Amino acid sequence: MNQEKRYSEMSEYELKQEIAQLHEKARKAEQMGMVNEFAVLERKAVMAKAYLLNPEIFIPGETYEIEGDPGSYFKIDYLNGIFAWGQRVNSPEQEDALPISMLKLKE
Repeated sequence: MNQEKRYSEMSEYELKQEIAQLHEKARKAEQMGMVNEFAVLERKAVMAKAYLLNPEIFIPGETYEIEGDPGSYFKIDYLNGIFAWGQRVNSPEQEDALPISMLKLKE
C-alpha cells in the first residue's frame, strides 16, 4: 500500500513538485469541464503552498487582502499552524480560518 506523505512532512522541493503536479491536473480537469475536480485540486495546491510560508510573517491584529478575491480583506485574530483565524472584514460577526497562502503579504 502506497502511503502518501503529508504536506507537513514534505521538503520544499517535494512541495514545489506537488504544487506543479496539482496545477497540471487542475488545468486538465478544467479543460475537460470537471469543475468540482478543478476546485478540489486548486484547493490542495493552496494548502501545499501554505507549507512553503513562514507563519511568523503574518501578524495577529493585521488585515490582509485575500488572494484571488480582490477587494476582500481578512483580519487575523490568531494563527494555528498554517491557518489564520479571524474574520473577513465584510462579515466580522463570523469567525473563519484561511490557509496563510490565501493572504497577500504587504509590501
